[in-house]
Amino acid sequence: MDSAALHRLAADYYNWRNENYPVASSGFGLHTWDNRLTDYTAARITERAQHVRKLLDQVRAMKTEKWAKDDRIDWILFRSELEDADFAGRVLKFEQTNPDTYISECSNAIFSLLKKEYDTPRNRAMSATARFKAMPALFAEAEKNLQRPVKLYAQLGIQSARNIDPLFKESAAPLAKDLSETEGADFEKARDAALNAIHAFADRLEKKLPQMVDFAPMGEANYNYYLKHVLLLPLNAAQVEMLGRTELARYRALEALLPDPSMADPNPARAKNIPPDQESFLKTYESREQEMIDFLKSHQIVTIPDYLGKFEIRQLPEAFKPTSPGGFMNPPGVYDKDPTGFFFIPTYNPESKNFYLRAAIEDPRPILGHEGIPGHFMQLSIANHLTDEIRRQHQNGVFVEGWALYGEEMLMRTGFYPEGSAAQGQILRLSRYRAARIGVDVNLHTGKWTFEQAVKYFMDGGGLDRESAEGEAAGAATSPTQKIWYITGKWQIMNLLGKYHDKMGANFRLGQFHDDLIKNGSLPISIIEWILLDDSTTLDQVLKE
Repeated sequence: MDSAALHRLAADYYNWRNENYPVASSGFGLHTWDNRLTDYTAARITERAQHVRKLLDQVRAMKTEKWAKDDRIDWILFRSELEDADFAGRVLKFEQTNPDTYISECSNAIFSLLKKEYDTPRNRAMSATARFKAMPALFAEAEKNLQRPVKLYAQLGIQSARNIDPLFKESAAPLAKDLSETEGADFEKARDAALNAIHAFADRLEKKLPQMVDFAPMGEANYNYYLKHVLLLPLNAAQVEMLGRTELARYRALEALLPDPSMADPNPARAKNIPPDQESFLKTYESREQEMIDFLKSHQIVTIPDYLGKFEIRQLPEAFKPTSPGGFMNPPGVYDKDPTGFFFIPTYNPESKNFYLRAAIEDPRPILGHEGIPGHFMQLSIANHLTDEIRRQHQNGVFVEGWALYGEEMLMRTGFYPEGSAAQGQILRLSRYRAARIGVDVNLHTGKWTFEQAVKYFMDGGGLDRESAEGEAAGAATSPTQKIWYITGKWQIMNLLGKYHDKMGANFRLGQFHDDLIKNGSLPISIIEWILLDDSTTLDQVLKE
């Protein structure tokens, strides 16, 4: 089998995946199946897992030793994508353990129809009606599938379910404005039936909580498997955990070395202006992007493509708050025709103790740079423009989050933030709690810590308030390895930067490194090192059995 056959297999797989996960494909900007939910009947879950396993075996069996370098890279990348899908069905089995799987399916089903005006309100409302109608049956299947529900996941699901009404009612209502009287009544009836099903599901979960296990870690062997075969990391769980402890100690100390260490703890009282309301807060937040763009251009730190769309700050829907206390980024999807991106920030409250809100009021630029330009929005927009489909589709989170976190400190080191400023202090605290995330993720999922130990570590080590710490720990529990991506990716990029500098010598230019780094898409850094330096040592270490 040759490399052309590999790309045909990959194209078929992406088409299959998009059709089988219609809510996810709506989120990617592909709106072919906007009137459907994922089929969670036991037979279809098994069928999908078997399909992935068969394809993975086929790709593993390919003889690629004599392929050209670029073709071999594509093979390694596609294999790791299939390993990811296989791991979800073989090890995680969230359909059996995580009730929030089903609630998230419903919230994302509607959210993906609302966030962009890709079609007329009427057509999107008709899709919403169809999805609402499918939700009661989804929860009937959920009841059958959830054979080993985990208490922590159920508690998070209950919170999400009880916060979902505004998304389905106030947020979705504008879509229905052009429906006929009969269609409008159908929309409302289906929506109400969906909400009843979701709330009844939450009520049943609550009654069953005492019988559920508190948490079910995957164990160290599975964790190491994921690091190696999916993330293509040259580190095992113990090494990643040590990296987290090393970086936590460093950033904690760097805070102490500030002229005023209290600057690391965001304080809205120090801000020149405190926005009076939500709308002015969002506009103030968004307006700071331009000075960052001007700095990047004037210092030739990175090339900003002309095709970038608008980057907007919006309010976080309450349904997403339990596992995203700081909000979340919604970049242009891989199939999106609209290049706009959004960052969703929690509901504005100048008295809030939430770290992210306090930081956003005092100086939003560190988080803005992470989420917008030069961070996620720009990097993922560039990745969407790749012509190699396997690389365009690849979403290595270690690179994505590593680049965004690297950008925070890089802007500080290149002179964007004044010495001793609140922004500089915030950047140190942001890296400090990202380092704390590693200990939480590794120790939770390898079974060494309880959830309360994880929360306490975020508070004591990471310097977070309890609300943020609980949300962070919940996010770690529901998305295994996600919390290690930031510091691990940043460390890998810093390592690569040093090697790149040594190789280029007198010809080194930081802006060229950044352009060379992000033009390849969201690939594992072990792969990018082979591309940029023609050195496969790190990747060879990952791939050896």
